[in-house]
Amino acid sequence: MGEQTLENQQISTKSMSTEDMQDWLTCQIAEQVGTDPDEIDIRAPFDSYGLDSVQTMNIANLGKQYFGLQLSPLIIWNYPNVESLSQYLAEELKASELEMFEI
Repeated sequence: MGEQTLENQQISTKSMSTEDMQDWLTCQIAEQVGTDPDEIDIRAPFDSYGLDSVQTMNIANLGKQYFGLQLSPLIIWNYPNVESLSQYLAEELKASELEMFEI
């Protein structure tokens, strides 16, 4: 499979499901903490992985880059695990897609 440009990634991510988002978040957390994505429990609190503020900011920046969503690193306080955050992000992507079609 060839590499996609960032622009193509943004377009293709608009229809990501909650499960797709869970996979993405799991991979990002695993990369930040240096573990295998299979070791990440989607129901475990983010703080159980020892993510620091720099790592959280890295994930938020990647979220903005890939999905076009402005993500605050503080969002993990409202959505404290992969399961809840991925559901929120999938809903936000769907809402942004609907807004784009309404214009």
